[in-house]
Amino acid sequence: MNLEQFIRDTEKRFKAARLHYGHGTTNAHDEAAFLVLRGLGLPFEIDLKKEVSVERQEHVESLIRKRIEQRIPTAYLLNEAWLDGEQFYVDRRVIIPRSHIAFMLKRFGRPKRVLDLCTGSGCLAILAAYAFPRADVDASDISPAALDVAARNVRQHHLQERIRLVRSDLFESISGEYGLILSNPPYVSAVAMRKLPREYRYEPGLALAGGSDGLALTRKIIEGAPAHLRPAGRLVCEVGDGRKGLAHDRRLRWPIDEVFVYQKKVG
Repeated sequence: MNLEQFIRDTEKRFKAARLHYGHGTTNAHDEAAFLVLRGLGLPFEIDLKKEVSVERQEHVESLIRKRIEQRIPTAYLLNEAWLDGEQFYVDRRVIIPRSHIAFMLKRFGRPKRVLDLCTGSGCLAILAAYAFPRADVDASDISPAALDVAARNVRQHHLQERIRLVRSDLFESISGEYGLILSNPPYVSAVAMRKLPREYRYEPGLALAGGSDGLALTRKIIEGAPAHLRPAGRLVCEVGDGRKGLAHDRRLRWPIDEVFVYQKKVG
């Protein structure tokens, strides 16, 4: 069997199983390609006519069964996720990287200091370090377990000299001012938490649950950000469906539905 056939057969099985996607892929074909190719340790751009030995098929088959029977997201099966072309280590201590903010960073000038609040795996902090090569980046999280994963990713990307990890409950242990604050905080409402597909239940609830309306932490971030922003500095925060609850706030603008930008006034 070649890779193309292996991916096609896996795709059919995923469709039949009615899996849920959203952890780096959005459909059965992309999920199958991700699992098969990276499960075999192969690059995405490999020739799909390459034959796969029976022994190597059996290794990936065990992952396919777990994906179908246990609904474990592929990123956790592989301990690997990709965002904006960069690879990150992930496990169940952190949510799987997928923030829309990753694709917006270069819109925000050339900040000298950047804070990634609720950093999780550290993915946004790392992408910010690449987007702003002269900036110092702080990455904070309340979870020591998440910070362990972030530290692994910072080392993987050789950014120890530019990214500082801080344990903090939002702004509690944060000092100084930043030109840019990024945040992808927990924003799933209590009702939505009860309806999450099985795949999402493998992720840490601490990183998903945002209170009754999903905005408990977001409101605190909006309130606390001005004290930590330089004049004209920006807060960029993802809130998903929580936009409806913030629609009245005229301080916020929405470059995309899921993400708002707050800019501190000058003077």
